[in-house]
Amino acid sequence: MTILSRRTLLGGLVTLPMVRPALAALQPYELLKDGTSVDFTFALSGITQSGTMPIQSADIQIDLRNLPNSRVAVVLSVAEARTKVPFARKPMLSESVLDAGAFPTIQFESTSILLGEGGRISHGAMVVGDLTLRGVTRPIALQANLFRERGSDTGNLDDLSINLTGALNRHDFGASGYADLVQDTVGLDIQARIKRIG
Repeated sequence: MTILSRRTLLGGLVTLPMVRPALAALQPYELLKDGTSVDFTFALSGITQSGTMPIQSADIQIDLRNLPNSRVAVVLSVAEARTKVPFARKPMLSESVLDAGAFPTIQFESTSILLGEGGRISHGAMVVGDLTLRGVTRPIALQANLFRERGSDTGNLDDLSINLTGALNRHDFGASGYADLVQDTVGLDIQARIKRIG
């Protein structure tokens, strides 16, 4: 899944050392609330449902000349999670599922970035990291796409868009409540807009 046309893909990242040789290794980026969302899907009684969970904080450091060296750490607010089915929210936050009272946040910290075809963050690129949910930490791999703003110059990497997609088995984290109603797999679709700081 992509959020912009592949025409806007960061093809310039491959040749970036020639475009901006003076760039420092790690560039900090801030997360922009506008255009950023963490969406999840789950099957309730066999019907696909969806919800959102806001990002509480994010530390994004991108090495524009060596993308695998980049780092991402994100904290999500469990208590503020919402679903499109209002009656499902309370069970979702209950002790047997997310246990928002005891574990008010979900954390993700990247451990490696695997580039796709042509050395790009696209065409099979993955962000691998540790996801901590309900106090349980497990590895997770997310399909990644990184884009420039539509219409921006090839060398302008100040404003970027990221799309991460993947899935997890909720039972791996002990979120096993309502197993007779809710299927095991939870889908993730994260869209983020980021802006270079400084």
